Amino acid sequence: MTIKLYNIKNRKKEVFKPIDAKNVRMYVCGPTVYDRAHIGNARPVVVFDILYRLLRHKYGVTFVSYARNFTDVDDKINVKAISTGRSIREITDETIGWYNKDMAALGALEPNYTPRATEYISEMIEMIKELIKKGHAYSSKDHVLFDVNSYEAYGMLSGRSVDDMIAGARVEVAPYKRNPMDFVLWKPSNNEQPGWESPWGFGRPGWHIECSAMARSLFGEKFDIHGGGLDLQFPHHENEIAQSCACCGQDSFANVWLHNEMLQVEGKKMSKSLGNFFSVRDLLDEGFSGEVIRFVYLSTHYSKPMDWTVKKAQEAEVTLRKWRKLTKDIQDSKLISEEVIEALNDDLNTSKAITALHGIAKRGDAKTLKASAQLLGLLNNQMGGWVEENTFDLSALEALILDVRDKAMKTKDFSELDNLKSSFISAGLDVQMSKDRIKLIVGLQFDSSKLEDFL
Repeated sequence: MTIKLYNIKNRKKEVFKPIDAKNVRMYVCGPTVYDRAHIGNARPVVVFDILYRLLRHKYGVTFVSYARNFTDVDDKINVKAISTGRSIREITDETIGWYNKDMAALGALEPNYTPRATEYISEMIEMIKELIKKGHAYSSKDHVLFDVNSYEAYGMLSGRSVDDMIAGARVEVAPYKRNPMDFVLWKPSNNEQPGWESPWGFGRPGWHIECSAMARSLFGEKFDIHGGGLDLQFPHHENEIAQSCACCGQDSFANVWLHNEMLQVEGKKMSKSLGNFFSVRDLLDEGFSGEVIRFVYLSTHYSKPMDWTVKKAQEAEVTLRKWRKLTKDIQDSKLISEEVIEALNDDLNTSKAITALHGIAKRGDAKTLKASAQLLGLLNNQMGGWVEENTFDLSALEALILDVRDKAMKTKDFSELDNLKSSFISAGLDVQMSKDRIKLIVGLQFDSSKLEDFL
């Protein structure tokens, strides 16, 4: 069964055909490491982790390579170093450690390569020299800039002309630029900024050249997939394509480009000013398990805006507890559902795959459920620590609320029932009521102390 992916470059869903089925290569733009990763930063990690798992499933673990970089030279890092009095390396090492730990908590596999920009400065300098030699870049006032007018296909990825981009984007107007859209490949550094010696003086690379040089060094001039968040489509990815193709030939760089949509919180754009800006660590510390967070992410197709809500997290936890209870005796299984694979093959349709998992669980097929969920990075043994065995006799509480409901049905006075339900919900229990039974399920932030009066 073939994998189909929506290729932004060609604006259509296409059958994925690797350049070499024994050397499938994927590069994803990673974080700038100056602070904790927020929950929006985590979405591409989960999305491309799914693609990585699917590619490994189809082509074999040893035949797929995944690179996700760290930008560890950036003005935001410089500002933090100056304001805190700490070294840049200390800040970036610490932040990378945080990032790796938080992404592991979400069940993300470690990429094959995690290059740091500062480890590839010589490759960047060489690429800039090639661009100058070929007439696609120029030196001006200690800067080196890419000449967008020298590359006719500029704007191909975002589908915009240079004039449109100038009108609709914030561009730096500087005396050393020939065109406002020309972007920096190299810039000078002062004594407080990191820098390296180059043919153009002591300085540091611009942002965009980093990924082009690292991808080329790791994967060659042509590879299979390049991914990242939609916010990177322009200017970052547009500029990557321009400089890489100008340097190495029009048919170079990535064949397939994928972008995940952005994330909202409770229906609103995530913003510090709105008080809804959360890091992954914030959610983990608040009691949301990494597996629950991952499930919420996977419930929405990567190409659609995702809304993080507490209600979705609560529903995800209830589902995962049921699935873990059903599969707790399954040690190992390779019975992956074709329906789940088919959903993932169709442009990573994780929401459809989860619907299929619900059907498998409803049928009680524990072996297929566990193997299929694990393909999505769920129900892994190392992620199950958040599911604690309940030491309280929930059956007694269920009997209590059932008696109260029976009484309410006879008297038509539901106040006691409503109060009891409210007490259970506030204690972190999910109350599920049907015609002939009541089921209580331990939910998020379960607080057993609030149930002492009922036991």
